[in-house]
Amino acid sequence: MREAEKKIWERQALGAECARLRELGRKIVFTNGAFDLMHAGHATYLEFARRQGDVLIAGVNSDASVRRYKGEKRPIVDERNRMRMLAALECVDYVTMFDEDEPKELIGELMPDVLVKAEDWAHYVSGRDIVEAAGGTVVLAPMVQGLSTTNLIGKILTAYADKPQS
Repeated sequence: MREAEKKIWERQALGAECARLRELGRKIVFTNGAFDLMHAGHATYLEFARRQGDVLIAGVNSDASVRRYKGEKRPIVDERNRMRMLAALECVDYVTMFDEDEPKELIGELMPDVLVKAEDWAHYVSGRDIVEAAGGTVVLAPMVQGLSTTNLIGKILTAYADKPQS
């Protein structure tokens, strides 16, 4: 098994791993997203999240979950490949997938000390109530202007709109 693939965990096993990490006094950070078409904005966001504690868990929306909230044409990259890309990043310690529309149930299972979301989600942070009720904190990460998967898709479509596909 490749080193990065060891970071990809089933959520049930990851819950037990989080309990073990807590016993060791590790500060657990959780964030989530589709992470479709990885770009520098994702990397900056994940590095910021990792600095909030000792261990970073990235929850990845399943393909079905992404389709429900972003539309039938998304994701561009399938769930296994999105998870593998995240696992290859040094700043990410664990990766798991969730099929729900929101990560609230997963957050309840993992009970992170810190929940990180991008500041454009400030109006609604799923799982905030769970984390804060347990004494944890919610941290909003600054956005990297101009970097988004939507912008990247637009750029690709514009650049290749008149070119035959090969």
